[in-house]
Amino acid sequence: MKDINERQLRFRILPLFLMIISSIVSSCQGFLDMEPTNSKRVFVSINSVSDAKTAMNGVLREMTSDSYYGRNFFIYGDAKGGDLTIYANGRGLDDLYTFNHSATSSSYDGFWSTGYNCILQLNNILTNIDRLKKTGIEGLEQLEGESYTLRALVYFDLVRLYGLPYNYKKDSYGVPNVTTLLSSSAQPIRNTVEENYKQILSDLEQGEKLLDTAKGKTKNNGYINYYGNLAEQARVKLYMEDYDGALAAAKEVIDAGVYKLYTPDEWVGSWSKQFGTESIFELGIFPNEADLGKSSLGYYLMQTKHNGISNAMGWFLASDYFLNRLGQDSTDVRWGVMGMDESENPKRLGSCYKYMGGSVDMPGDGKSTATAVNIKVIRLSEIYLIAAEASLHSSTPDKTAAANYLNAIRKRSPHLPQATASTITDDIIMDERSKELFGEGQRFFDMIRKNRTIIFNDDFQDVAVHTREKSIDRSFYKIILPISQDEINANPTIAKQQNKGY
Repeated sequence: MKDINERQLRFRILPLFLMIISSIVSSCQGFLDMEPTNSKRVFVSINSVSDAKTAMNGVLREMTSDSYYGRNFFIYGDAKGGDLTIYANGRGLDDLYTFNHSATSSSYDGFWSTGYNCILQLNNILTNIDRLKKTGIEGLEQLEGESYTLRALVYFDLVRLYGLPYNYKKDSYGVPNVTTLLSSSAQPIRNTVEENYKQILSDLEQGEKLLDTAKGKTKNNGYINYYGNLAEQARVKLYMEDYDGALAAAKEVIDAGVYKLYTPDEWVGSWSKQFGTESIFELGIFPNEADLGKSSLGYYLMQTKHNGISNAMGWFLASDYFLNRLGQDSTDVRWGVMGMDESENPKRLGSCYKYMGGSVDMPGDGKSTATAVNIKVIRLSEIYLIAAEASLHSSTPDKTAAANYLNAIRKRSPHLPQATASTITDDIIMDERSKELFGEGQRFFDMIRKNRTIIFNDDFQDVAVHTREKSIDRSFYKIILPISQDEINANPTIAKQQNKGY
């Protein structure tokens, strides 16, 4: 599919665009079995439950964009977090490693435009659902709950990209809270980080109520459900340091038994399967539809010229910083998704094949192309790690429970000693999060919220990060992105709200 011109998504015309269309969709079939549409976007009105579901499919398709979960968001988190490095300049997305951002260059405003395009569609779905419910049409609660939950998810991602951490400066600028269809003259300004989080929690609360049904609690492949909502609550509350709330949400997901952790023997193979037992929210990727091919996340993380594929450049590879951590146990099952990178002295297992089916043989996940691998946005293993951290810091800390939650994941490192109440620490949990969630875009946000110094390995060539010290902490102004100049030109009201330093 061709992307809508990003300038169409600017706030200058966003309100008009909102009123003209109801949703951007890929087809009128289910998100999981839709057929290609010859690269055309289809605009439909929302007059029924079926129409609303079709509109939801459009949101999910937009979330697989290369400017969002399809590639850049995950690379952003691991490259800026120090777990990914680059072998050479000039291959693509270097700035996500070097922090070379400005309002006019390498601003990565695709995050903003894609995020607000998703919000555009979700606001429209919610507005039309409210209208249809007033006419007596029933059966819309599930989609309404999904819409609130996804809007919270997108806002959570946006505020982490553009706003300082909640536990650092919650009164600083975040992103505009846009939750209704606006007039054509509206020029919304940025809300504070705290106001963004209040909106996120409000949306999650609304979504939880609507999804708290037998249908809403069913595992629904490709769509978010009640437990996806709770998993997102656990994430958000962890970032807010509401450890009791994060723990309660995580425990409910774990204790429900709807999802099950992979055994160590199953873990590598899970990446070659769709909608496995750990997958709480997974976005479908389809050949000829959402498959990014040479621009996919899988291609950016594989070995350069892998198996004779000359255009596989290996843009990003694991840093020594990460490999030393994973190397704490040479038998860790997570080595199974790693392959040789292009370095020679020494040779390194620095290429990640999670998004090629988990193996250097690139089996994919059952589709006709190896790059059409579904994106696992929320997995059960992350929820166990949230429960471990939250147990350690709750109002009544329980180190034994924290160790038990951590050990459920630490089993993937059979030669490492199990944690105990006397050995469990934040550092151990952070290390385990890095090893388990590598390539899933979490590391940078973890390091910043925990106020840790990030160290960069760029010893392959003299690749400049931002300073020769090759480390940053959250005092560095470029830990958040600038508002792009194009956005400011389109909405001059936010010109005075540019992030400091830019």
